[in-house]
Amino acid sequence: MEGFPLAEVSAILGILVPALAFLWEFVVVGRKRLGYRVQMDTPVTGEVESAFPGLLTQLRPRPDGSLADLSIVLLRVENDGATTIDQHDYRVHDGVAAGLSVIFERRRVVGYAVTELSDRDLGRSLTGTSGIAIREDTERDFGVLDLPRVPLNRGDHYKLLTILRRTGGTDDYPAPRLEGRLKNGRVHENRSRTRPSPWGVALILFLVSVIAVQLTIAVTQPRAAPLDCASGRLTLTGSTALAPAIQAAATAYEKVCPDADFTADFRGSEVGLQTLNAAGSAAADNASPAMVAVSDGEKGDGYPRLLPRPVAFSLFTLVVHPDTGVADLSRANIRALYEGSITNWSELGGRDLPVRIVGRNRGSGTRQTFENQLLDGAWHPDANSTDCRTIGNPAASGPVRCERLSTAEVLTTVAALPGALGYAELGAAVPRRDVTLVRIDGHAAELRTATHGAYPFWNTEFAYTYGDPAAESLTASFLRYLTTQLGRDILRAHGNIPCDELDNPVRCRPTG
Repeated sequence: MEGFPLAEVSAILGILVPALAFLWEFVVVGRKRLGYRVQMDTPVTGEVESAFPGLLTQLRPRPDGSLADLSIVLLRVENDGATTIDQHDYRVHDGVAAGLSVIFERRRVVGYAVTELSDRDLGRSLTGTSGIAIREDTERDFGVLDLPRVPLNRGDHYKLLTILRRTGGTDDYPAPRLEGRLKNGRVHENRSRTRPSPWGVALILFLVSVIAVQLTIAVTQPRAAPLDCASGRLTLTGSTALAPAIQAAATAYEKVCPDADFTADFRGSEVGLQTLNAAGSAAADNASPAMVAVSDGEKGDGYPRLLPRPVAFSLFTLVVHPDTGVADLSRANIRALYEGSITNWSELGGRDLPVRIVGRNRGSGTRQTFENQLLDGAWHPDANSTDCRTIGNPAASGPVRCERLSTAEVLTTVAALPGALGYAELGAAVPRRDVTLVRIDGHAAELRTATHGAYPFWNTEFAYTYGDPAAESLTASFLRYLTTQLGRDILRAHGNIPCDELDNPVRCRPTG
């Protein structure tokens, strides 16, 4: 049945059939329904009398004491519709108290009693002055019990026990029937609700089958990809600081667009830019390769074909080992620490621990951001240690300095070494409970403080491509996803601020 719109047809039927059932039940048939059923219709015999000696004989004795012509009927009358029935809903002439009539063919009513009320207040409508009365239709040989216009809420009922005498014939009595009419409704004989009606069962089975068809279609038919999905393979490289957010966005994109495949190669901003530039230069006709390089800050000279796209505004933070006893540094303190003029934390009011500098390798965008924003563009000295514990050259002076290749390695090293000091992207540092985030001049790393120019350690994250990628390519589609769709929420969840949420979204930097 390829090409047959099974899903659409089943969905339409799933809506149409219940709607038609509703219209039939409440519009065509009517919302008001008064139902009745005979719960007992039995002759009074000697066997019955034997259970209650002498009782039934007193009801209506014949001269010979026989009860053979007597019968007892128990009738239940109820509102089994969808709404209330009041006195004005009975279709009778004005001034007529009775609203219904119980017809007993070939029998005459000799007595009655109301035996059960679902609501005690119903008894007020079933008194002797309410219209309930016994009469005979001798022409048609009917006994009649007229019933008043009893107001019934939904589900209300009452029962009548009637004693009758045969007026003719010897065969079985015709079944009693209730006659009457309702405005916008009907009077009908119903059945006990001990089990669901066939129509109800049929409707349930139909709806279950519709659900089964829809589920089968959902499981077996491939889902159509969204309009902006693209297929192919894309390499993501560059900043290790933004790597967790970019990889999370790529994973989310793959779930929506299953024909897309991503390869991650994050080794630092400068390495990423070099890799992208080399791939583009080697491509035929300098075509844009399927690669995106993420950089902390703008590219340097030497990459004329790399085009930037601002992605997010990122905050960075200094981190120290908790044992240092320091949680706030001035910019002058920071310069002194990295220049080597302060070598022990006790000089800053902290504990007596040697300062150990844990930095990033040259080419790291995070290191470049740190040097530009906090060291006024000066390079901090290179590493003099590989294990971050001892200086490799015993003759060298100043604090221990070591370098790590990624943000995660910096954080892990700082957490493991008492006295260690490093820097990292804020989103990567915040979840860590084994390092202390350092304020700068009393200001925490927050968008508010950075926007007003109080917090200096921030940068703009750029996504670079080699030339303009084709609009339908995976590269272009992913960049749109990253900057305008769900990717923005992922960037925000990792502690970054999407560019279009800033007052200056084009430059993607604070205005303060």
